Amino acid sequence: MTNPSKIDIRSLRLEELTARLAEWGEPAFRARQVYEWLWNKGATQLSEMTNLSLALRNRLDEHFEIRNVKVQHSQFSKDGTIKNALTLHDGLVVESVMIPTPTRITACVSSQVGCSLGCTFCATARMKRMRNLNPDEIYDQVVAIQKQAQETLGRPLTNIVFMGMGEPLLNYRNTMEAIEKITSPQGLGLSPRRITLSTAGVAKMIRQMADEKVRFKLALSLHSAIESKRSRLMPINETNTLADLEAALGYWYQQTRSRVTLEYVVWEGVNDGEEDVRALVRFARKFPSKVNLIEYNSVGEDSLRQAHPSAVAAYTEALEAVGITCSFRRSRGRDIDAACGQLANKGESSLAAK
Repeated sequence: MTNPSKIDIRSLRLEELTARLAEWGEPAFRARQVYEWLWNKGATQLSEMTNLSLALRNRLDEHFEIRNVKVQHSQFSKDGTIKNALTLHDGLVVESVMIPTPTRITACVSSQVGCSLGCTFCATARMKRMRNLNPDEIYDQVVAIQKQAQETLGRPLTNIVFMGMGEPLLNYRNTMEAIEKITSPQGLGLSPRRITLSTAGVAKMIRQMADEKVRFKLALSLHSAIESKRSRLMPINETNTLADLEAALGYWYQQTRSRVTLEYVVWEGVNDGEEDVRALVRFARKFPSKVNLIEYNSVGEDSLRQAHPSAVAAYTEALEAVGITCSFRRSRGRDIDAACGQLANKGESSLAAK
C-alpha cells in the first residue's frame, strides 16, 4: 500500500520534477536522469537510480515513492499465453495478457478497474467500475509483459492492444498519456503503429482522437450491425448508435487515413443469420475497414455459444466478395481464465476473502 505522506513521483511531468529538484539546488539534467529511470528504464525503487548521489536518492525517498504495479498471480497456457493478475498500489486488481505467436508478442492491457458498460459477453462487466487506471499503471502492464517476453521466450514485445478490462475512451486522458510514455523515445520507444486501441464505441471520443491525429490503430468492438441486436449485446449502443459510429469512423479515416478494424464474434442463434451477414457487409462498406472475426471465449456461466463454422464462413465469403479483408482469430489461452476479466474477478474475490 502507498505512504500517504509521499507523492507518487510518476504523477509529475518533467517540468514539475525539474522545478522541484531546482528548489533543492539540483541542475536540470538531474531531473532528466530521474525521468529516464522512471519511464525508459522502468525503475521500481528510487534506490535503483545509481547515477544519482546517495544523498539525492535519500532525499527523493523522503518525499516521493514509485507506486508500481505488482504481478500478483500468473496463469500459463499450453499455447504460450500468459495471463496476469496485477495488484495496484491501493490493493485493487486488474489483468494483462501476453500473447505470443511465431512472429510477434502482443501485450493486452487494461485501462480501468472493472467496467461500467455492461456488455453481456464480457466477464469484466460482472465487476463494477471502481476507478480509472493512471498512466503509470497502464505503462507498468506493458513493462511487466516486456519482461515476461524476454524471460520466457527470449524475444522482445512487439505489439500492444488496449483490449483488456475497461473502456479506454472513458479514461481518455490517462490512456493517451500512457501511450505517449510508451511510444516516446524517453519512454519505451515502441512505434505507435504497433498499438491498437479497441473501443466499444464512444463516438465523441473517436472524433477527438481523429482531431488529435493520433498515429495508433483503432478497432471497434461491433458484434452486430443491427441496431436492436447490438443494443441488447452492448448497452452503450443506445447512446452511441450505429449511425453515430458510422459517422465517427468515417471522420476518423478522413483525418488519419487509417483503416478501422471491426471486431466481431458470431454467436449461435444470436447473430448467425443471413440478415446479420448483410447488415455487417453494409456497415463495413461505409468507410475503409477490415473485419476480424473472433472465436468466442465463454465467461463461464453465460448462454452464448460460438456459432457453427458454416456461419463464420458465410460472413467471410460475403465480406471478401465485396473486397473487404476478413480474418478469423482463434481464442488463445483456452485452458486458463482467458476471457477478459475472469482472472481479475478471481483475484478480487480472493482479496475480499482476506
